Amino acid sequence: MSVRELYQLKVSSAAELSGGVERLVASGRLPAATRLPTVRELAATLGLSPTTVAASYRSLAQRGVVRGDGRRGTFVAAGPPLPVATDRPLPAGVLDLRFGNPDGALMPSLRPHLRRLADVTKSYGEPATLPDLDAAACAQLRADGIPADRVVALSGALDGVERVLLAWLRPGDRVAVEDPGFPRVFDLLAALGLTAVPFAVDARGPVPESLRAALASGVDACVVTPRAQNPTGAALDAARARRLRTLLRAHPEVLVVEDDHAGPVAGAPAQTLVTAKRARWAVVRSVSKSLGPDLRVALVAGDATTLGRVEGRLRLGPGWVSHLLQRLVVDLWADAAVTAQLARATTIYRARRTALVDALGMHGIEVETPSGLNVWVPVPDEVSALRGLEDAGYAVAPGARFRLASPPAVRVTVAALPERRASHVARALATACAPARNRTAAS
Repeated sequence: MSVRELYQLKVSSAAELSGGVERLVASGRLPAATRLPTVRELAATLGLSPTTVAASYRSLAQRGVVRGDGRRGTFVAAGPPLPVATDRPLPAGVLDLRFGNPDGALMPSLRPHLRRLADVTKSYGEPATLPDLDAAACAQLRADGIPADRVVALSGALDGVERVLLAWLRPGDRVAVEDPGFPRVFDLLAALGLTAVPFAVDARGPVPESLRAALASGVDACVVTPRAQNPTGAALDAARARRLRTLLRAHPEVLVVEDDHAGPVAGAPAQTLVTAKRARWAVVRSVSKSLGPDLRVALVAGDATTLGRVEGRLRLGPGWVSHLLQRLVVDLWADAAVTAQLARATTIYRARRTALVDALGMHGIEVETPSGLNVWVPVPDEVSALRGLEDAGYAVAPGARFRLASPPAVRVTVAALPERRASHVARALATACAPARNRTAAS
């Protein structure tokens, strides 16, 4: 895998060159972090003008396929918005703890609810968001202190974040984001031509001093995960939320977006940074972690202008999220047995999370994870940690995809990790990290 195939492309325009680069990236033959040739070098090799190659690189960067790094050159982006073939099969017997999925065994069965909805149809001209779903979602949000007058149903949390950002921002605008944070948010910003401005998080959410610096640098929007932060499991408490609301009041023009992707199974009470007085805000709450990833339903509350823009743009595309799915969510929410099952899932997720955190502490690895489905474990060297864990029978996610400027770590999804295996995972992590720690101490 190298740039040799890039030199062999038969192209005559910037669009053809961009398409060729995209195909090589999507196939995995130009992997992430590959340094592309300079504009003049590639132009000379392909017989194109430097202007043509520069235009192609600029187009690829605007779509997030590549990224510029000043004098160091142009590189394939870590997570380009393309269907890149990167997953490799794991060896037999390796437990997969990489992907942040909820435990399917803890989710409600959809079969009895689907039977009741078999004849539901949606006609053109009906409201995009079902009135019953709107009422139920607003009641939940208002109970959590979020000033929701209405919601718009969208296809998942990231769809909500994207549509809200597009309602206000344009390429070149700056967005404050968590570091470490969710890779798909980083990828989304790159694909939209937006600039990520990182701020640090601790167990209680955004670190006030760090967020203050990001805001002072001049940003147009801020994306925050109020609980079950991915990858760290951070969760706002009441005191931190109050402090951050005060900080944000000094920047009334900034769009504040909250991504409450885990909702009722987050394992921490809801807190919010928005108030009814804020001019631009949105709270996105998904049902994917609680009711099932394939439902693809998220509810977005926000100020009137933001919701109007989001709903108007939705009508120009898909029009609405399937009313069958919306009615299914309403039916599930109204079922007392489902409510009890979600409470049980929350308890089990907390126990699994706590088991790993406590086991890590026994080996001198101190982490604080108050919510969510993942545990973020600092390591001296990610490659050594991944290799050692896989040798011990566990596959976890490398931290590099979640980081902008924060130090190395790995993410362990604990949603389906049996408590009895937590000590084994912790021991494997401690063993995998020990050689790297020794090397670091000796250097």
